[in-house]
Amino acid sequence: MGKIILRLDRVMADRKISLNELSERVGVTNVNLSKMKTGKISAIRFSTLEAICEALNCQPGDILEYDPTAVSTEPEVE
Repeated sequence: MGKIILRLDRVMADRKISLNELSERVGVTNVNLSKMKTGKISAIRFSTLEAICEALNCQPGDILEYDPTAVSTEPEVE
């Protein structure tokens, strides 16, 4: 099974926006955005994703990438 990779750091760098500025625009704490940047989350709310996309003027696919060859560290649910 593959893995979802977060590319928030890349999009933020392309848009030249800091973590603090994005946090203010989106209404999400710096800690939570930092976890998203480093891929240390297991879920994201659509409302948060929508706010990030609006603030960064991007599409969800710019932030999320699926790598079918990567190994997921999440346990499989049966």
